[in-house]
Amino acid sequence: MDKEYFLTKVLSCWSSFIRRVVFCVLRVGPIPTHIAVIMDGNRRYAKRKLLEEGAGHDAGAMALLKLIIYCYELGVKYITAYAFSIDNFRRKPSEVQKIMDLLKECMTVLAKIAKHHPIKVNFTGNLELLNAELRDEACKLMGATAEYSKFVVTICVCYCCTDDIVHSVEESCREKCYYHSYIGDSHDDDKDDDDKDDERHMINLVDIEKNMYMAVTPDPDILIRTSDKHRLSNFLQWQTCHSLLASFSTDWPEIGVWHLVKVVIDFQQNYDYFVRKRLQQL
Repeated sequence: MDKEYFLTKVLSCWSSFIRRVVFCVLRVGPIPTHIAVIMDGNRRYAKRKLLEEGAGHDAGAMALLKLIIYCYELGVKYITAYAFSIDNFRRKPSEVQKIMDLLKECMTVLAKIAKHHPIKVNFTGNLELLNAELRDEACKLMGATAEYSKFVVTICVCYCCTDDIVHSVEESCREKCYYHSYIGDSHDDDKDDDDKDDERHMINLVDIEKNMYMAVTPDPDILIRTSDKHRLSNFLQWQTCHSLLASFSTDWPEIGVWHLVKVVIDFQQNYDYFVRKRLQQL
């Protein structure tokens, strides 16, 4: 047997054992339900490592798949990744195409994983901006995994929070207009319920939140951003008002299990504070 191959296997098994032990210790405390990530630094990583154009995105996709596995092992129920912003369409066409091709490859990998593990996959955002083939593949994967609920992976593509809010308001208006026209046709002579009808015709917080793209998941407990950036970049601004924000100086492709361990420990240390804030919101 090749010595290098043997050492690689041994070290891999050893690191896997250590990871399982650390996760067992972490599970003694509260585990975050939902972790969201802004995958920043793929291009910087490629430039720093003198890699060819697009290689940083390949490395970033691999880092995401590893993090998905780690979260599954740890017992996190939801993980959401900011894969492609609407603003990213302004990048070079070759880079946009590279990301779209990579997204399709990730769909294939996630579909294979879902055959062996109960993973539900969501693609959320303005999917109409995707080409028909990619949109169909996304819908097919979502349909194939729709019955699973143990672990949910959400990929935000063609997404930004402002568009999410506008979309939600438009959908809420459509619902209210439909309801108002239906009530009007059915109760033209009933004047006693006018005040109640006016109330029902108004858009409220519940309407907005149920019609958002991100209504498929609860609000994140933790939002991770890499590459030493401290801004939300139009991602989940509505949903992260009570989230723990974690910023790492490392570029996204270099994120690993110990970054996850650190943010979970920070979450556990501040758990009482987050619980109080959530209760105040109710």
